[in-house]
Amino acid sequence: MRVLVTGGAGFIGSHYVRTMLDGGYPGYEDARITVLDALTYAGNRDNLPAHHPRLEFVRGDICDLPLLLQLLPGHDAVVHFAAESHVDRSLLSAAEFVRTNVGGTQNLLDACLQTGVRRIVHVSTDEVYGSIAEGSWTEEWPLLPNSPYAASKAGSDLVARAYWRTHGLDISITRCSNNYGPYQHPEKLIPLFVTSLLEGGTVPLYGDGANVREWLHVDDHCRAIQLVLTAGRSGEIYNVGGGNEMTNLQMTEDLLALCGADWSSVRRVADRKGHDLRYSLDESKIRDELGYRPQIPFARGLAETVEWYRSNPNWWKSIRTTHREQA
Repeated sequence: MRVLVTGGAGFIGSHYVRTMLDGGYPGYEDARITVLDALTYAGNRDNLPAHHPRLEFVRGDICDLPLLLQLLPGHDAVVHFAAESHVDRSLLSAAEFVRTNVGGTQNLLDACLQTGVRRIVHVSTDEVYGSIAEGSWTEEWPLLPNSPYAASKAGSDLVARAYWRTHGLDISITRCSNNYGPYQHPEKLIPLFVTSLLEGGTVPLYGDGANVREWLHVDDHCRAIQLVLTAGRSGEIYNVGGGNEMTNLQMTEDLLALCGADWSSVRRVADRKGHDLRYSLDESKIRDELGYRPQIPFARGLAETVEWYRSNPNWWKSIRTTHREQA
């Protein structure tokens, strides 16, 4: 079994790769993995083993069709994580999001079609649905994205569906809630707050902090992706939630406590443009069809995540320095 993982040096992709290499997915203990990653600011080669007999790392762009045509032959499946994923960055410069998320996905699927690789899992986000005041989104909910990032992911979902419907590629789509865990880039909410607080700095809270997000540990998310890869139906979408809805105010309170800080470390900032109020996924489909259940309780997962950043300053301090210089 050979699996190509795009974006496999990023936060979620690298967790998936490390787990598979460690024998964490039944039936894939001997699988060989090719990671394709452009190593933009969010990709980090140190997120993966330096050497492993079943791992091949290729630095490259999913928009590079000749490279994909060279790499794909001999692979049995593709798990497609590669994407630009930060909302704030998309508000400042949307072009790269459209190029990578829409154009790159189309390019990848075209290469799969040309090389005969049929099985693909396309990893997406709950943000394609927009915002929901009450209740939870099912997979049949209309796509109403509110940021350039979300719009580009919605576009990539539709491209994937079109390649399934028109060309018969065996594609399944997953849409997850907000992920957290170790190795997440410090631009995202939880690692941003944790690393800032551990350095004695302040953290920004958008608006009144009433925005609600559903949180999912990266390990639970990756297990769901593997379930979809092995047993998901072609042409189907699977929501993957964590069942932990919290306001940003509540999250801030928890992180302050875990980092030994207080509200004097919080600065209020103007709300994000088009800031979605609430996300909530109905994940009954993946539970009923594939037997998915989150396994990591949120309180434990968050505490372990904070401890990981506390114990691994060498990983994130250089990233934060580079991030500040590029800002």
